[in-house]
Amino acid sequence: MPASAFGVLLRFLREARGLSLREVATLAEIDHSYVYKLETGDKDAPSDDVLSRLIRVLKPGPRETEMMRFLARNPDVDPEVTEYALKEPSVEMDEFMAVAVMVHRGNVRKDPKELIARVRKILEEDK
Repeated sequence: MPASAFGVLLRFLREARGLSLREVATLAEIDHSYVYKLETGDKDAPSDDVLSRLIRVLKPGPRETEMMRFLARNPDVDPEVTEYALKEPSVEMDEFMAVAVMVHRGNVRKDPKELIARVRKILEEDK
């Protein structure tokens, strides 16, 4: 499993397009080992130029494009939150970003589904 939230999203998008690491790298004109390091979390986040190339090649929808840009700027997001948001398309970007930047006390992380529910409740109360 990728060790970074950006890596989770990158792998998801690459696999959704049916592309190999080498194909993405060739089309984006970057080294395939760099794409691999992004997916595995060995590299935190790409430069703006590389990010733009990956977006051009992977052709994510608006939500996933915004997620890519957010995760490139916020490398410490819990990968489980990203996985949950990708599997649950009802999670809106404001909800995802709120949960993604939460700081947790102790070493026990809450379930992403529960955190999204809490954020939804708070956002609903603000309306």
